Amino acid sequence: MQEFVAYSKKLLRVLKKIKESLREKDYEEVEKLVDELIEDTEGDI
Repeated sequence: MQEFVAYSKKLLRVLKKIKESLREKDYEEVEKLVDELIEDTEGDI
């Protein structure tokens, strides 16, 4: 359960960064953040 809470907190932080980057139209940063989420998720499966 503790790992899920930690992952959820990180996910929320990254989603907020993605939202901000989208607002700023910084699509390269959005792509980088999404790639990080994918890698982290794949690593945890």
